[in-house]
This record gives sequence, C-alpha cells and structure tokens, in this order.
Amino acid sequence: MQTLSVTDEARWAAVVAKDRAADGAFLYSVRTTGVFCRPSCAARPALRENVAFHATAEEARAAGFRPCKRCRPEEPSLDERRAAAAALACRMIEEAETPPELETLARAAGMSPHHFHRVFKEVVGVTPRAYAAARRTERVRAGLKRAETVTEAIYEAGFNSGGRFYETAGEVLGMTPGAYRAGGRDAVIRFAVGECSLGAVLVAASDRGVCAILLGDDPEALVRDLQDRFDRAELVGGDEAFEAVVAQVVGLVEDPRRGLDLPLDVRGTAFQHRVWQALREIPPGGRESYADVARRIGAPKAVRAVAGACAANALAVAIPCHRVVRQDGELSGYRWGVERKQTLLDREAAA
Repeated sequence: MQTLSVTDEARWAAVVAKDRAADGAFLYSVRTTGVFCRPSCAARPALRENVAFHATAEEARAAGFRPCKRCRPEEPSLDERRAAAAALACRMIEEAETPPELETLARAAGMSPHHFHRVFKEVVGVTPRAYAAARRTERVRAGLKRAETVTEAIYEAGFNSGGRFYETAGEVLGMTPGAYRAGGRDAVIRFAVGECSLGAVLVAASDRGVCAILLGDDPEALVRDLQDRFDRAELVGGDEAFEAVVAQVVGLVEDPRRGLDLPLDVRGTAFQHRVWQALREIPPGGRESYADVARRIGAPKAVRAVAGACAANALAVAIPCHRVVRQDGELSGYRWGVERKQTLLDREAAA
C-alpha cells in the first residue's frame, strides 16, 4: 500500500480518484447519509463539506456512522480478497500431486473459472497453468539431484509423460535433464569481464540467453562466483561477437531506463520467478517495498522470502532488484553493495 500524506487534502484527492491503493490507510464518512466508506467506494462522491476522515472503523462508529453496504469497509478490500484467493490457489497447486483443474481452483476461490483465471494472472503474474508447470519444474530440479534415475524424478514431480517433460526440458532447466542431474556437465557458458562506472561487470550467457550479470570490485571474485554457480559447466571466454553482448549490458548499467534487448536465461524456483517477474514490472524511477512485492504476487506474508529472492537474483539491473526498498523508503541490503544501489536509483530519478 502506498504511503499517503496525512493531510485531509491528500485523503480527499484519494476519495475523488477512488484510489484502491489508499484502502486501509483511512476511512471517510458522509454526514448526509450517515455511513462510512473505504476510499475506493464506487458510490457517487459526496460534497466535500459533508465528508470527514477516520483512522479506523471503530472511530467512525464512535462518531455515529454505520458501515457502507456497498464497499463493506470493515471487510477485507478487493485487492486483499484477490490476493488471498490467489495465495489459496498457489497452495493448492503446490500441495497437489497433479495440477488441479481450473474449475477446482475457481470453485475454492468462489469465482467463475474465467474470472478466477483473470484475477490469478493479475495477482501472480502468470496463469494457473504456467504456475503449476513452474512448480513441477521446481520439483524436478530437486528430484534430479536425489532420484536414482531421470525418469523417476520426472514422474515423482507429477508429469504423466516423460515425453511431455523432455519437450520443454531445455526451456525450464536450461539444459537436458541428464546434464542438469550431472550438475551442468557439458553445458557451455560464455563469459567476459568488462568495466563500467560501477566497477567490474561480468556477463555470462548460455545458448539460451544471458544467465548472469554480476557487479563488483574484484574481477577474479566475480569469475569465482560464476564458477560456483555452474560448477560442472564448461566456462569459455567470450569472443569478439560476445563483446557486443557485454557492451549492451554495460549500456544498461549506465542507463537502466533503456532495458536490455537480449534473451535471458533465468533460472530459479517457481516462487523466485514470480518475484523476479514482479520486479521487472516496476518502471524505471519507481520504488516498491518488499511488502508491496509480496502483496502483488499474492503472498502478503512472504516478505522475507521476497527479500531472499531479491538476494538470489544473478541478473543485476536486468532484473531490477535495486528498485526494492524498505517499507519506510530507506535502502536495505543489495547483493552488489548499497552504494551501487543508491547510484542506480539516483540515475533513474535524475532521468
């Protein structure tokens, strides 16, 4: 929820705009109707001189007002109800051995299948089917490291057909299941270290796209970090053609607004993918708190997990975790140093 000014003028502006982001920050009452509402209430706006503001429902009731039957200000807001429905569906998907049908998820949320599908995608960022596929992929990743065979891992993850998984294995794992099971053996990762205004920058790419953008002061430390990430892959120094990729990444660091017109090879858990997709939706110059991101992906209590996903991000600036700050707006930790985070935010703000 965005932080509003404490002035009545700001509250009134939110009421006129029916700003859902202000729901929960305050309530307003209307003297002529005797009711109190949330800021986003769809009722016809009252005259300003008839409106008063209240911090809580208890305060409004004590002043002699009753809750509006249209916006139901004492109940969870629409955004909160949608987030709860999406979170419930995520739990159902994660706990099921096989992906639940859309109708089953919609029934649990108390919505029609069409409406639920739209709400889930708005809150989570992907469709229920895509989320279920990501969750199964996460299970396969874990299973490939412990199961005796690739086939066993695939079926334990809930795939009814090994062929169906192999069709998409390259996309979801970044390599064949056998190579992933072997710790990335035989995968080829090209990389190069360049210089930018923030220090050294290491850029690495698989045949699927850029898989790492690392910032730091010590180029050798960045290479060791890459080796730890792909401990059994073949790391190959970039050629002249790869220097063009590095140049585009350096340009992104110098001007984060421009975006990166290169494919990304993003590897992580289903939850991390949800967080990273939400981060990519924060516009240049924008800032959101970890709690904001948690609410947006339908997991309002997962603030620490969101912070963990930000810390696990290996694609600096391309996945803009630098735009996530503390609830009070102050900077928090940044994998590549708070000073770099401040510099990136200052550049975006100046632009």
